[in-house]
Amino acid sequence: MKNKEKILLEALAKKIKIQRNKLKLSQEKLAHKCGFDRTYISLLERAKRNPSYLNLEKLSNGLEITLSDLLKGDD
Repeated sequence: MKNKEKILLEALAKKIKIQRNKLKLSQEKLAHKCGFDRTYISLLERAKRNPSYLNLEKLSNGLEITLSDLLKGDD
């Protein structure tokens, strides 16, 4: 994986985990809300998966944030 891609996936992973923890959701509960398997959430939070656009949309809904907020970089 290219370095920039890794950095982007790691930033997304961090944002997912932070938002999930803010909502006090386990990986299992978030997965259920999104229609995913718990292991998929784990892989996302460890930057081991590159989610599709449709999965990002489901994830943002489960995390109760907009897709743009999920993808927004930290300035």
